Amino acid sequence: MTKWDYDGPILEIENLSISFFTRLREIPAVMDFSCVVQPGEAMGLVGESGCGKSTVALAVMRDLGKNGRIVGGSIKFKGRDLTTMTEEELRDIRGSEIAMIYQEPMASLNPAMRIGQQLMEVPMIHEGVGKEEAYKRALEVVTDVRLPDPERIMRSFPHQLSGGQQQRIVIAMALMSKPALLILDEPTTALDVTVEAAVVDLVKDLGKKYGTSMLFISHNLGLVLEVCDRLCVMYSGEAVETGAIVDVFNKMQHPYTQALFRSIPLPGADKNARPLIAIPGNFPLPHERPRGCNFGPRCNYFVDGQCNGGDVPMVPVAGDDRHDTRCLRVDEIDWAAKPVATRTHEKSEPGEVVLKMEDLRKYYEVSASSLFGGGDKRVVKANETLSFEARAGETLAIVGESGCGKSTFAKVLMGLETATSGKIMLYDNEIQATPIENRSTDTVSGVQMVFQNPFDTLNPSMTVGRQIIRALEIFGIGENDADRRTRMLELLDLVKLPRAFADRMPRQLSGGQKQRVGIARAFAGGAKIVVADEPVSALDVSVQAAVTDLLMEIQRQNRTTLLFISHDLSIVRYLSDRVMVMYLGHVVELGSTDQVFAPPYHPYTEALLSAVPIADTHVQKKHIVLEGDIPSAMNPPPGCPFQTRCRWKSQVPGGLCDREVPPVQTLAGGHQIKCHLSAEQFAAMEPVIKIVAE
Repeated sequence: MTKWDYDGPILEIENLSISFFTRLREIPAVMDFSCVVQPGEAMGLVGESGCGKSTVALAVMRDLGKNGRIVGGSIKFKGRDLTTMTEEELRDIRGSEIAMIYQEPMASLNPAMRIGQQLMEVPMIHEGVGKEEAYKRALEVVTDVRLPDPERIMRSFPHQLSGGQQQRIVIAMALMSKPALLILDEPTTALDVTVEAAVVDLVKDLGKKYGTSMLFISHNLGLVLEVCDRLCVMYSGEAVETGAIVDVFNKMQHPYTQALFRSIPLPGADKNARPLIAIPGNFPLPHERPRGCNFGPRCNYFVDGQCNGGDVPMVPVAGDDRHDTRCLRVDEIDWAAKPVATRTHEKSEPGEVVLKMEDLRKYYEVSASSLFGGGDKRVVKANETLSFEARAGETLAIVGESGCGKSTFAKVLMGLETATSGKIMLYDNEIQATPIENRSTDTVSGVQMVFQNPFDTLNPSMTVGRQIIRALEIFGIGENDADRRTRMLELLDLVKLPRAFADRMPRQLSGGQKQRVGIARAFAGGAKIVVADEPVSALDVSVQAAVTDLLMEIQRQNRTTLLFISHDLSIVRYLSDRVMVMYLGHVVELGSTDQVFAPPYHPYTEALLSAVPIADTHVQKKHIVLEGDIPSAMNPPPGCPFQTRCRWKSQVPGGLCDREVPPVQTLAGGHQIKCHLSAEQFAAMEPVIKIVAE
């Protein structure tokens, strides 16, 4: 049988159980997992961190490491059981018929080899083809993944490519031998939303071109909707619901699936009128799973004696195509019932201006050879004429791709860097030229930051309580140790952590709990302005809802000004009052959330909105894929910073976009757009996102 002439299911996983063995115990990671992938079908695998998604993928590759073992069930690839194959048989299949794309592209590329050599290796090793044929195939596949100047790319080393280009090369490598099954493990997590849109587009097109079946692992339900035909939802090592995308999204039949959808900011969610509903409790540890249904302790429909009585099997949902659920009460629950309204809030009006930036610039000087000295000096223009103001009690979101200057501006505001020119007014004080070590304690405690990665911001050798008390000591709060300990316990109450956590070490906390400690520490000195730099992007969807809800609640209590830096426009639309869009150091659009999310848009904002995956089958989006990567701030294009990627450029006469930086146009209601388009062209713009009624 050749590798292509098989007409049964490509992948059949039946009752798969996987355990990891430690010195203390056997830890069951996956239990009784089944799924089928048909030829040409894309199956999405979704769930929170630790639910077993990647473990299933590694089991298919038979790459579970020394401690991992398949303890039950079978994995059949084209009818052959992978669990009984020898190492030699597996070597023939891996990379040739089953290929895997990992989350971090740089980990899959050899930094010492040129891209062309790495790609040519695949057909030379697996199919024994000659160098010339291998080069021809590699060039074809680099062209297929839409990389500019394929011959130059083939001569490049991995470090000479951007993250998006590296990920495309990894996809090209996986497709070199035209595998029957492609496993993608969070392939776009490390990428910008615009690059993610282009990569997802590419994966779909190549899947169709090569007829490849896919197992697509993600925690992003919007992405799964765009890429996959079918879906399997996992919770704590088990599949809890599986079916066609439309069936699962529109007629979910498991409480966990329903809870997941209620905790993500879909269109229509509103932080005041329709707040997100976080899933109560925490994910169970593998060796502490409850009896009966794993989701039972967190489920709104839990019935004692029934749901925890014994094993819960998967049962078919009548009337749907291969739609199954692991719920004993599936026929008793009213799935169409609207959620019970949680607390709603009055929309608070922003107060006085607490922060004002005027024409802020931040340039870095780098020498051509900064390692050895000498060479011409070059300038990186990280921030270019930033002007805006923020008021007490409001949330201002700052959005844009990596390299647009979001984090640089945050560093200048915090005093970790000083401005090149321009002004930053904090209340009535100018702070742009004062580094953090020269700032007063009041200024430092008044402007605080919550960082992206909660794991890197806590001292691993200090208890949670001690870390918060340390901040109180630095800010000069409390008369004595007893005062500070009382205040620390109040801060734990504020971020909804049990007081017993004061004596825990950071390693004993989950990601969401660590982020809460980071928030408690930021508010220790009564911060008036909090810069939140991607504070929920490292967290699971259900935890995101709880942490954003917490930030909003503290903001309402303290009238805090929140500067929310993010690339996730769904969460921005949900929690921000105003939005500032940045591109290559420039503010290209600034307005209220309603203004920025409805036409007229800056052409870049329009492309950003089109790129955001939305987990709603009733949403129709205009399809705009940005070609190329964001230019270097060391060598920005002349004229408009966005002109190299703009689809509207041809509609501006006289090559104006190539020559002149656009003026800031102020439209109705103070909505600002930095663009050469005319008022008539803005008026003719159509919405990117439409909700289609059922």
